[in-house]
Amino acid sequence: MLNAGILIAVVLCGSLLFYPRIANAPLWRATITPLASIIGSGFLVLGPILEVNFGLYAPLVMLALVVVAYLFGSAIRFNIGRIDAVAHRPRAVERIEPLASAVLAFAYIISVAYYLNLFGAFGVSLTTLDDAYHARLLTSAVFLLILIVGWSKGFSALERMEQVSVGIKLAIIAGLLFGLGVHFAKTAQSGALIFNPATVSGWPALTLIFGLIVTVQGFETSRYLGHSYDAKTRILSMRLAQNLSAMIYMVYIVLLAYVFAPGTMALNETSIIDMMQIVAPILPLLLVAAALSAQFSAAVADTSGSGGLIAEVSGNRISPRLAYAVLVVFGLFLTWTSNIFEIIAYASRAFAAYYAIQAGIAATSAWFGRDLPRFAVFAPLAVLGVVIAAFGQPVE
Repeated sequence: MLNAGILIAVVLCGSLLFYPRIANAPLWRATITPLASIIGSGFLVLGPILEVNFGLYAPLVMLALVVVAYLFGSAIRFNIGRIDAVAHRPRAVERIEPLASAVLAFAYIISVAYYLNLFGAFGVSLTTLDDAYHARLLTSAVFLLILIVGWSKGFSALERMEQVSVGIKLAIIAGLLFGLGVHFAKTAQSGALIFNPATVSGWPALTLIFGLIVTVQGFETSRYLGHSYDAKTRILSMRLAQNLSAMIYMVYIVLLAYVFAPGTMALNETSIIDMMQIVAPILPLLLVAAALSAQFSAAVADTSGSGGLIAEVSGNRISPRLAYAVLVVFGLFLTWTSNIFEIIAYASRAFAAYYAIQAGIAATSAWFGRDLPRFAVFAPLAVLGVVIAAFGQPVE
């Protein structure tokens, strides 16, 4: 019955998302890109990480992550509005913008390694080849496929997969939340909720949280959709994407944090599969399907974005094709020298550096515009971004 209920939830949500009036609505189309990025890869790994490390405090940590992400998003939204509203921005801002683009391009390079290493891990997770070596082989093969496609034909054909894969992923998440909700209700009704103690605290806990920023990253993509949407739509869609993703994440973590005993599973990149096997047999299959489609489309999008940014920052001295080659070489290096949790921490620090620069740009614009209340928010936010970039640590 639970399996049937989960499938019904998936079908109903999928039908709603693919309903033409919704799927083709300009605001939803503008929202889908940042929303897909925010609750993509992070959704698969964040739940087990928070549950194992923070126990009953996991929802509070999740709340802290979404609040910090929302504040960084507010700085980027302010910058989007200023670009549209002000003819001549301060010279300091104009000088910092290329640095922000360069840092974002580097962050994308790491994020592609993050996405494809998750792709490899989930790709072998339900097979007899479920080990780190074969996961890395699969990741390497997909890296080479992306290089061949990007070098020879470009990504236009692959990029058309994005909206379909996003719809599938969100529908499966709806099924996952339905299954978790039923499991949570049954556990609560029997008086068997579990309140695990945190296993990390103090400075190590804080640096671990810093290293998880990438799991709520993705809202910044709205900043670069100016060729398709006006500033008002991008600001509104980013806010909507962050609000929706925050609600989904909070519900997910609350339902997950109090129903699994310590030692239920080993903490690794596919722990969510072991956890969901306990909830309903159908969920692991659905999660693997969501993971493969989501990670591949996200990797294609970030590869394309990184190539374009590198070409732009270098004044076209580095072509997108050469940038794809650099990305693949760097990604293969990370794949064979680092584990997924280390790559997550590297990506978090890179995106935190980008957010620090964007907050710095917002603070500078607010200062020159004599908007002291916003300056008082954005300046400390820029400092926080630097701290996160300097001290974020991986899960051990």
